[in-house]
Amino acid sequence: MKKIKIIGVRRGRTFSPNHIGNDEAIFLLSMDALKREGCDVRIYSEEEFLQDDAVSADSCVVSMAREKTVIKKLQQLEAQGACVINSAFGVENCFRTNMTNLLVKNQIPYPKSIIVSTDCRDERLFNEFPQPGVWIKRGDFHAIHKEDVTFVSSREEGLGILREYALRGIPDAVISKHLVGDLVKFYGVRGTDFFFWFYPYEHNHHKYAHYEQINSKLVYNQFEENGLKQIALNAARVLDVHIFGGDAIIDPEGNITIIDLNDWPSFAPCRESAASSIAQLLINTFQKQIDGIIASEK
Repeated sequence: MKKIKIIGVRRGRTFSPNHIGNDEAIFLLSMDALKREGCDVRIYSEEEFLQDDAVSADSCVVSMAREKTVIKKLQQLEAQGACVINSAFGVENCFRTNMTNLLVKNQIPYPKSIIVSTDCRDERLFNEFPQPGVWIKRGDFHAIHKEDVTFVSSREEGLGILREYALRGIPDAVISKHLVGDLVKFYGVRGTDFFFWFYPYEHNHHKYAHYEQINSKLVYNQFEENGLKQIALNAARVLDVHIFGGDAIIDPEGNITIIDLNDWPSFAPCRESAASSIAQLLINTFQKQIDGIIASEK
């Protein structure tokens, strides 16, 4: 079997808020697992990848990147036939406004939400949501600063956050209903058996610790674990990401609602086993790509 040549693009530090070490660790563990399987791996920073014109349309690319110019370059390569995991189109689907629209459209359980321009100054947009408040999240990207996902308990606070987003050049925001229930975090690798979930507040695992003061006290509501796995996999399929993680709320009746899903998270509590599954997914996917190219050339 021909050695698989793989380009790995690591994530820039700006896009790993409070998780720089964890994001780097899972990426490097996955690349090491590929090397042990005999793959030829070359690792780039986002900046190096942008400057290299030798990357071709028949490349196999493993990308953790989120810089928008890198995403556009990867999308161009994918359109020309390159195999990229996670797909750059999938990464863009995980931007908050895109994610909200796609999950709602495909009937994935998701909080009641509206998408608004950050220039909006109409207090009535908060009338649809009951107390104690709502979550306002930047719509054009992932969370980078703590204000990018903010709980507000008054109209004045809400309009203030929208103004702050507008000043930062963020065009739109997602306003979502606050859900009462247990917060769970999950990680998955589509195309493998890997799925892992846990209660993040039991392990002090969250990008922004102050969220714990807002979310309900953990009461361990009963729920179907396989149901969580299936909903998470369905959401990842809709968003077109294979290596994914996210958050869900389990309400007192055991209902499961996805509140966030991201491309390639840190897998911090389970990174050793995750790296092995990620490597296997990548080898299987890239080998199919190579086999297809060989077959087309005959």
